[in-house]
Amino acid sequence: MQLHISPSLRHVTVLPGKGVREFIKVKVGSRRVSYRMLFYSLLFFTFLLRFVFVLSTVDSIDGETKCSTIGCLGKRIGPRILGRRIESNVPEVIYQVLNEPVSKDEVQGKTDVPQTLEEFMAEMKESRSDAKAFALRLREMVVLLEQRTRTAKIQEYLYRHVASSSIPKQLHCLALKLANEHSTNAAARLQLPSAELVPALVDNSYFHFVLASDNVLAASVVATSLVKNALRPEKFVLHIITDRKTHSAMQAWFSLHPLSTAIIEVKALHQFDWLSKGKVPVLEAMEKDQRVRSQFRGGSSAIVANNTEKPQVIAAKLQALSPKYNSLMNHIRIHLPELFPSLNKVVFLDDDIVIQTDLSPLWDIDMNGKVNGAVETCRGEDKFVMSKRFKSYLNFSHPMIAKNFDPNECAWAYGMNIFDLEAWRKTNISLTYYHWLEQNLKTDLSLWQLGTLPPGLIAFHGHVHVIDPFWHMLGLGYQDNTTLLDAETAGVIHFNGRAKPWLDIAFPQLRPLWAKYIDFSDKFIKGCHIRAS
Repeated sequence: MQLHISPSLRHVTVLPGKGVREFIKVKVGSRRVSYRMLFYSLLFFTFLLRFVFVLSTVDSIDGETKCSTIGCLGKRIGPRILGRRIESNVPEVIYQVLNEPVSKDEVQGKTDVPQTLEEFMAEMKESRSDAKAFALRLREMVVLLEQRTRTAKIQEYLYRHVASSSIPKQLHCLALKLANEHSTNAAARLQLPSAELVPALVDNSYFHFVLASDNVLAASVVATSLVKNALRPEKFVLHIITDRKTHSAMQAWFSLHPLSTAIIEVKALHQFDWLSKGKVPVLEAMEKDQRVRSQFRGGSSAIVANNTEKPQVIAAKLQALSPKYNSLMNHIRIHLPELFPSLNKVVFLDDDIVIQTDLSPLWDIDMNGKVNGAVETCRGEDKFVMSKRFKSYLNFSHPMIAKNFDPNECAWAYGMNIFDLEAWRKTNISLTYYHWLEQNLKTDLSLWQLGTLPPGLIAFHGHVHVIDPFWHMLGLGYQDNTTLLDAETAGVIHFNGRAKPWLDIAFPQLRPLWAKYIDFSDKFIKGCHIRAS
């Protein structure tokens, strides 16, 4: 392409390449400035000035930290447009003072440190201090408040640990009264179930549920809510597994409080043939786990006395001491295929749940050959509860975990699980579970800190079928963001966390969902002063 400009600047000719004679001729006006040219020039500069003014004004409104306009963006791109420079309005001396390392003893013993923002502002206005004095005083106040906040948080975690780990006197009273009733009242020693219903315990045409618990009141709520919301309760079989010390109380309760036409079995662990034969891995693992924890943790006093760890870390270590995580009732679910050798499918229930719908449709779910039907816990509207991935439970700073698992893989929940026992028996899930328990003990509990879910995530890896979140709403025991309306729409609600509904630390707006399945006029409930709130 060629460009020719005439000497008079009146014509500009553009010639295409390759010798083609077609061209574009542009006629340029006289070099004399016309009134029209002057008018358009003034109009253009007026528009330009207004544009610059608008950008500057919006830029000032945006402030220094926000950059949502072209004017703000212009400040950050050098060279600066129109001589702009980013200059902080905060004197450099304030940054220097606040960046200096702070000793934990720096403000201890001081009585003149402002306690509130109002006191601080009043002191600054009265003294008319310079920037350095302002920063020093501000740092003293912030450090003091940080120390007090940390102490208060740790005390809160300690009190919650004590409250959640202790057995409320009302529950202890209930167990004692029922045990006494079992020994003195023949009606409290009835065979459960009755002889004519025993064949249903191994009949796969029924809907079989398993509940492992040593809490009579909690077990009664699960059983009552399950049966009352069932469309065909006569087809429901609830297998209640408990320990030796709670067995008589549990049997007395369900003997004296039959549930419609549903079939209830109460059985202690020592009554299962499988547990009485040879070595039982779950018992051996628990004995080793208790020995390691007693040496490694040092008790709650040692944990709270640590002044270097964050309150959240201290809370996690306190939770690791909870008796729940050493409970045989918590670990026994890994042996469901051995405990129920004649059953093909069961639904396992935790004792801190409430059932609000008919659960028989769970048997219609196609598991696609998977073993564990569970709700995922990494997707959902409640980002606080439904944000759990493998990295939330496993220690990926340990090479043994890092090389075997994906930290961003979605976790799932225990509490309401469909277990295909036929498919389970074809796998090595139980062996994998105990292998990783052993590895965690060998590494001084450094692979994970607490609970049966971390080894469960590993053991069932690749064997989980995701079910609809409707069947299992989580988090009602550790956060109160869930509204009563949302909780009422779920099929099963789970009070997982410290704030169990039978404790005084339960969230008052959520507790009625659990309490409505208790008959507070019952003589045992009244006799132990168990109240609705």
